[in-house]
Amino acid sequence: MNNFYNQQTIAGKVSLSGTGVHSGKKTSLTIRPAKENHGIKFRRLDLPGTPDIPALFKQVVDTSLATVIGDKGAIVSTIEHLMASFAGLGIDNALVEVDDYEIPIMDGSAREFTRAITNVGLVAQDRPKHLFIVNEPIEIRQADKWVRVEPESCFRISCTIDFNHPLIGLQKIVYDKAENNFEQKICGARTFGFVKDLELLKKFSLGKGGSLDNAIVIDNDKILNKGGLRYPDEFVRHKLLDCLGDFSLLGMPIQGHIITHKSGHHLNHLFIKKFLDEKQAWETGPAKC
Repeated sequence: MNNFYNQQTIAGKVSLSGTGVHSGKKTSLTIRPAKENHGIKFRRLDLPGTPDIPALFKQVVDTSLATVIGDKGAIVSTIEHLMASFAGLGIDNALVEVDDYEIPIMDGSAREFTRAITNVGLVAQDRPKHLFIVNEPIEIRQADKWVRVEPESCFRISCTIDFNHPLIGLQKIVYDKAENNFEQKICGARTFGFVKDLELLKKFSLGKGGSLDNAIVIDNDKILNKGGLRYPDEFVRHKLLDCLGDFSLLGMPIQGHIITHKSGHHLNHLFIKKFLDEKQAWETGPAKC
């Protein structure tokens, strides 16, 4: 059972390996328990000095195709699905050791990360978990896209997407932390892309590791993956998964209701900057939900 009042780490080490969706390189990672107030950090084992990079907003160096963090020339890319697993499971402290710069895409969702972590178990620690408690709304807009947070008694996130495509269209989902159903409702939703976009990415030497094994691929009028979708609204569920990973870079959970409309990594990143700047709109305090 998750303990959302005290800080948590994992009960033992977890090791996985897979391919980076953009680099096409095989990467291995090991997640290790960490002490109280350590936070989530990534360690590059393949670089001299094995530098650590904290998973925090101020370390974000790119959001164009994935969330990339860096420090003093060392980077770790495509962290959002693993970060979503930590957020969804209520894990505050962990060390992630990697032997290359891109986190493996696995099956395109957070399911394999989440299963590996839950298999080893979680440990409640002796220090209380602290939250950003939202007292006033904060909002950022770019044309028809926006992110907003409002006061709420616990953590809730509402996500809306709207694609001009017959297989997607307008979709909305609400995730409430109090229901404790991240594993059942969110973690298995896969990333998705269109055939035309994947071809363009490969022209620029990106998406080298993308395949039907790790993404939903959409053509003009059909889904190319054998077996189709895992959920009827898998597209918006995955966008919410990405949001969980992005907003976890605040470094502490939010007590509030985040509402996103057609947002992506870049706008989520801009929202976090605005959120941290508007200190009159929130306070920090121990978790009560």
